[in-house]
Amino acid sequence: MEDSYKTITSIGEGYYTEKRSKFLAFAHHVETPEEAMEIVDSYRRKYHDARHCCYAYVIGADRSIFRANDDGEPSSTAGKPILGQINSNELTNIVICVIRYYGGVNLGTGGLIVAYRTAAADAIQHCMVEERLVEEEIKFSFSYPMMNSVMRVVKDMGARIVAQNFQEHCELSLAIRKSLASEMCARLEQIRYE
Repeated sequence: MEDSYKTITSIGEGYYTEKRSKFLAFAHHVETPEEAMEIVDSYRRKYHDARHCCYAYVIGADRSIFRANDDGEPSSTAGKPILGQINSNELTNIVICVIRYYGGVNLGTGGLIVAYRTAAADAIQHCMVEERLVEEEIKFSFSYPMMNSVMRVVKDMGARIVAQNFQEHCELSLAIRKSLASEMCARLEQIRYE
C-alpha cells in the first residue's frame, strides 16, 4: 500500500506561445475541489479578456478525485493534456489553470494538445515538489508506570505526538506513517502485558 504522495509547495508559472496564441499556465497546491475551483475562478476574473481558461486538478493521497475542463476548446485538447502532465509527474493536491489568448490562427487539435501540455509542464517545472506521508492517527491510553515503555516505542517508530494528556490516566494521540500503524498498535498493546 502506498503511504506517500508527491505534491507541490509553491506556485509555478509556465508559458508557451504558438502562432501568436499565448498560453499562460499556473500551478497551485490545493486540498479540496472547492479550493481548486476558487483558484480557477480567480484566474477567469483576472484574465477576463482571454478566450479560454482551461484547467485540471487531482486531489487526495490516492489521487481519486480529479477533473479536466476544456472551456470551449475542442474536446480533450486542453483539460486532458493538462491532467496528463499532472499524472505523468505523479502529483496530487494540485490544480493547473492554463489561460489562452487567441492569436488569430487556428492550431488544430494536435497543436492545441501540444500547447496545453507544454504550458502545464512548464508550470510544473517552476514548482517545488515535495513528498509527503499519509499518516494515521492512533489514540492510546495507559497507566503512568507504563510511560517510559510507551515513549520508547513512540521514539523507536518515529511517531509524532499530536496531543497528550497526563492526568490520573495518560492519553496520547500519535500520528504515524500509515504502513506502520498496525505495528505501532501491536507494540503499544504488548506493553500492557509486560
